[in-house]
Amino acid sequence: MSDPVGYLKVAPGSQPPLNSPGYGSTHKRHPKQAPIRIAPTLTESLAPRMLERDYPSFADMSVHEGRQAQGERIIVGGRVLDENGRPVPHCMVEIWQACSTGRYHHPLDTHDAPMDPNFKGEGRVFTDAEGNYQFVSIKPGAYPWRNHRNAWRPNHIHYSLFGQGFAQRLVTQMYFPGDPLLALDPVFNATPDVAARNRLICTLDMDIGKEEWALGYRFDFVLRGRDATPMENPQ
Repeated sequence: MSDPVGYLKVAPGSQPPLNSPGYGSTHKRHPKQAPIRIAPTLTESLAPRMLERDYPSFADMSVHEGRQAQGERIIVGGRVLDENGRPVPHCMVEIWQACSTGRYHHPLDTHDAPMDPNFKGEGRVFTDAEGNYQFVSIKPGAYPWRNHRNAWRPNHIHYSLFGQGFAQRLVTQMYFPGDPLLALDPVFNATPDVAARNRLICTLDMDIGKEEWALGYRFDFVLRGRDATPMENPQ
């Protein structure tokens, strides 16, 4: 069943609940009243449009002011698709992450780990006409987050996408294959459906990587619909 502007509904269990007991801070910030469904208007479906002419791309996060960041260089690429599998062109993809030691370039991050002065941890790219995107970065490190006893976040990269309007807004995280911390992470495991949860894990892709320079990883996004990428605040 579609809503009035044609968006497919998400599959049950494919998105994390607003209140996830294992993820401690959700009970402090989730809505206490049942949500009211309001059909998106044409304006919400088609705006805002984030254009590259207004928001310049920054596709190589591994270098800052000509100096190479520390850690394992990686290339991440993929496609941004809508709920019907069609490419979403000219979509702004914003990226932020911790450095290789697991520390964010932010004054509130007081994690006792070395700060890399050559890594700012933020980037921005736009999809091409076929919905493809790609950027260069450094593989992020794990870090403690005090959610529970000896809690550590797995290696992950944050994303923000607007799609073609507010109705396709997506904020999510990408994880890496084989990370032993995934089984212990309440954020990753907040998505009930296993198949949907595993859509948050990128895949090693040797065609994206560059020989003798960087490993490549593929991570595709699906904005809304039954195969939607799990997001941090689905409602």
